Amino acid sequence: MAMTVSVADRIARLRLDFDRSFAEPVRRHDEEHVELLAVHAGGRPYALRLAQTAGLHPDRPVTPLPGPLAALLGLAGFAGTVIPVYDLSALLGHPGPDRPRWMVLAVGAPPLGLAFHELDGHVRVEAEAIVDEEPAEGQRGCLRGMVRLDGAPRLIVDVPATRALVHALAGHIQVTEETRR
Repeated sequence: MAMTVSVADRIARLRLDFDRSFAEPVRRHDEEHVELLAVHAGGRPYALRLAQTAGLHPDRPVTPLPGPLAALLGLAGFAGTVIPVYDLSALLGHPGPDRPRWMVLAVGAPPLGLAFHELDGHVRVEAEAIVDEEPAEGQRGCLRGMVRLDGAPRLIVDVPATRALVHALAGHIQVTEETRR
């Protein structure tokens, strides 16, 4: 026997669903998903959080600089600003034999470029797919989490932590609210 639903019942159910939707927490696109760049640095797979980058550039000319920091590739120009560019694989402890082809600009100040060898693509994953966001052992604290892409694990490079490493290697003191006082 087919059960018919009256118009009044449907309206009451729709009102209840509508009212209930306001009682539920707001779901935001940014909280549910994470945008990543899948990259290779020094022959190893990594991922970068897209939100921590300000631009992606292939084959950008970099003027080499002499100095004791092997990770410092040199300087690159962007819109009238000169930016230091560091080899991401060298910062992670395993430089590759080839000069990196790709570069991301790090969000924040001062400007910073991080160069890597291969770009595998842009991916969007559910936030729950990222596990173990504490710094990985033996990686100088630049890694925050892991994600499986195409069935293989990729460590996630934390760009702000990498910036802090660059500052430490260069002998700079990072200015914080506490040191300003």
